[in-house]
Amino acid sequence: MIQGDPALSHSDIDRSHAIPNFRWYICALLFFATTVNYMDRMVLGILKPVISQDLHWTEDQYGTVIACFQAGYAVMMLVAGWLIDKLGTRIGYMISAAVWSLSSMSHALARNAFEFGMARLGLGLGEAANFPAAIKTVATWFPRRERALATGIFNSGSNVGAVCAPLLVPVMAANFGWHSAFLVTGSLSMLWVILWSFTYREPERHPRLSAAELALIRSDQDEAVLHKVPYARLLTKRAAWAFIMGKFLTDPVWWFYLNWLPGFLHDKYKVDLTHLGPPLIAVYVSADIGSIGGGWISSRLLVHGWPVGKARKTAMLICALAVTAAIFVPDARGNLWLTVGLISIAAASHQGWSANLFTISSDCFPRSAVGSMVGLAGFAGALGGFIAAKAIGLWLTVSHDAYGPLFLIAGSMYLIALLVIQILLPRYKMELTASN
Repeated sequence: MIQGDPALSHSDIDRSHAIPNFRWYICALLFFATTVNYMDRMVLGILKPVISQDLHWTEDQYGTVIACFQAGYAVMMLVAGWLIDKLGTRIGYMISAAVWSLSSMSHALARNAFEFGMARLGLGLGEAANFPAAIKTVATWFPRRERALATGIFNSGSNVGAVCAPLLVPVMAANFGWHSAFLVTGSLSMLWVILWSFTYREPERHPRLSAAELALIRSDQDEAVLHKVPYARLLTKRAAWAFIMGKFLTDPVWWFYLNWLPGFLHDKYKVDLTHLGPPLIAVYVSADIGSIGGGWISSRLLVHGWPVGKARKTAMLICALAVTAAIFVPDARGNLWLTVGLISIAAASHQGWSANLFTISSDCFPRSAVGSMVGLAGFAGALGGFIAAKAIGLWLTVSHDAYGPLFLIAGSMYLIALLVIQILLPRYKMELTASN
């Protein structure tokens, strides 16, 4: 990839070798990053029955290890947004991906719960930048009317990663030991770092982007760009609190599926490592469809002339209603595939919800504030996940693996979150401009 000179204005860039629709190539890189990001964080959950037996973990100890990831993720989310806005998307994203890659591989060296906790802490610190960087990239490379779809596409990488992990990890563990799974997935993340370094530049400076596509990208983006937006200023805006509360209330549900679903299937249906793949694949393929579908719904409504806020909230309402399928998991009465079907609907609905929730940051804030806003909301989501991880571990220990109340909470939380968002943000509008 030919590198653009940062000193050149966009009119001086040689665009004679431009690639049509190059913005979607950038979206593909975001998709790849999110895929390997989720593969790295999925490995421990898949191997939980094996590692817990090998190292004699209790549910409470496992919850503490998971909480270490959430703590690192939460703390770094605040710094990650600032880092991306300060260093720029290209460099900030590269550094963070390198950290999470090395931390993922370091799990192979861990021998006890404490060492796993430290590895998870490092993984959380590195992975925290993925969504702030990806959302800012979407805000930079896509016009507003395409952002929900682009977000849904790259966000679907989380589900593809969650599908690839149960295909790859059991094979690696069975043939080379569980340590090898962490080494392989971590190396894939390092491959992405190399690809990103050679490919990414800002649109105005990218030689593979045509002038016509650059004009399209900038056609309906905000014109007022602020150079610095402190957290204190963001927290005075209602849209910020709507985004923060949406993440705080619903992100822990996704972490519950990600970290405890393999253990739940093992405990309740005796699904061992070699047979775990098909149920998990069914859940996360469904989630993949939901991620793209949720973005597609609001994008189609916008094409038909709906106001931005109404389109986003309608899509989120549809998802919040569908996710209540999780409430009925305890009534599946030992039917594995009915259970998988209900969880699949809930997982798909979560990802459709998430694709639209993320667009609050780019719909209501200028590009220069998007990284910080996503980082702030990501902190809230990870904080909720930290609290949930400890609470779930303790609950399963004292209740002897009673999952029913957990699925009840998981299925009802989205309608509560949407009500909170509606109260805080009855109408969408750009919250920060040069004048306010």
